[in-house]
Amino acid sequence: MRQRKNATNSPKEPEASTRSVLESISDGVFTVDENWRIAYFNRAAERITGISREEAVGRPCYEVFSSSMCESDCALEQTLDTGEPIINKSCFIIDSEGNRVPISVSTAVLWDAEGEIVGGAETFRDLSEVEQLRRELRGEQHMGDMISRSPRMRRIFEVLPTIAQSDSSVLIQGETGTGKELLAKAIHSLSHRNKGPFVAVNCGALPAELLESELFGYVRGAFTGADRDKPGRFAAARGGTLFLDEIGEVASSVQIKLLRVLQEKAFEPLGSNKSVSADVRIITASNRDLEQLVRENGFRRDLFYRINVIRLDLPPLRERKEDIPLLVEQFIQRFNQLQNKNISGIRPEALSLLGTHDWPGNVRELENVIERAFVLCPNGESITTAHLPEEFHHTGASPEEGDRDIRSSKRLSEAQAIQRALAEANGNRSAAARKLGIHKSTLYRKIRAMNLEPPQRDGRYRRN
Repeated sequence: MRQRKNATNSPKEPEASTRSVLESISDGVFTVDENWRIAYFNRAAERITGISREEAVGRPCYEVFSSSMCESDCALEQTLDTGEPIINKSCFIIDSEGNRVPISVSTAVLWDAEGEIVGGAETFRDLSEVEQLRRELRGEQHMGDMISRSPRMRRIFEVLPTIAQSDSSVLIQGETGTGKELLAKAIHSLSHRNKGPFVAVNCGALPAELLESELFGYVRGAFTGADRDKPGRFAAARGGTLFLDEIGEVASSVQIKLLRVLQEKAFEPLGSNKSVSADVRIITASNRDLEQLVRENGFRRDLFYRINVIRLDLPPLRERKEDIPLLVEQFIQRFNQLQNKNISGIRPEALSLLGTHDWPGNVRELENVIERAFVLCPNGESITTAHLPEEFHHTGASPEEGDRDIRSSKRLSEAQAIQRALAEANGNRSAAARKLGIHKSTLYRKIRAMNLEPPQRDGRYRRN
């Protein structure tokens, strides 16, 4: 933002009657002086941003709001340059807790009695509820940093608040890159322990001896070089949640100690004979089939039963490709913010190419592909097929053949999703349509168009 050159005065505090009105409305209101410093900040502005009036007043507005428009598209600066107000322009701000808050802003010029510009005023409205309604209408659901319209993911999201209120152990199973840690963080954020720490440990990255000391800590003299006490991750997570990723890689000697913690809610640091209370909730995760490991004697059966009180299975991305557009949009928004760019989106043909990939690396692989495309895409433009890795292109195929391949893959993916929904709904086509987030007449039309085998029963009648 640039400083106003023709202003000599600053906007005054609103009179008592005006201030009373501004304090009672639900929209945030603030004013800035000629140096872009906040002169007034109402109660709604405090609530929406999470920043108190005392913190805001006197600071540059771009420091307070961290808005998506601050760097290159400031609505208030446009109004002060042109003298024309802006009404209901959509953007987002980052609140005091780092959350992205969608808002709409309106701006106006402030004049003094002599007709000189002394600053500007902006009102902003929290659109979080509107955004949530829009997602619901589109069949989307948010849980923490996770977003999906997949029926399988939505069933997980629906039970997550109930699971979070318990202190029972949770086992999350899924392939590498499906978002197991994000799901664990969502459980923590919804729980009564959310004010406590969330501590994550990758059990597969550490040898048994080092993992044991990392988890339980040690006392001075426990081994050569232990010249001081060192608390472990259980102590660091006290009052919060301990997330043990890749639990299937833990050695049997450490499994025994973990079992004791789960049974007795206490542990002993290495070299100590005194028990320490373990006031933590334990969430574990694995990309391996732990039941199979138990059958092969690669994992303790008693420990498996302890961690498998509540089990959540995350589907791989190839089984929920309907989430790819949502995830791509989410990643573009995130990278725009992190890299201070303004990539406008992704071209349909590039999005179609993403839909033909099997995604062995799951959501993490998709994020990496979008980050690479983001780096190559010029600022202000959209991601195209040219910005995708070489393996996404159909080598040796003509554009027409490539288009046919894309359409064929999309048709196959859609047919598989319909058949899966029908199977999960026991043949009830109305229920299957709800799972897919489409009208039942649309489902009937797609079944006919794709020549899908009709279900033996649809929940309304029995076929002879």
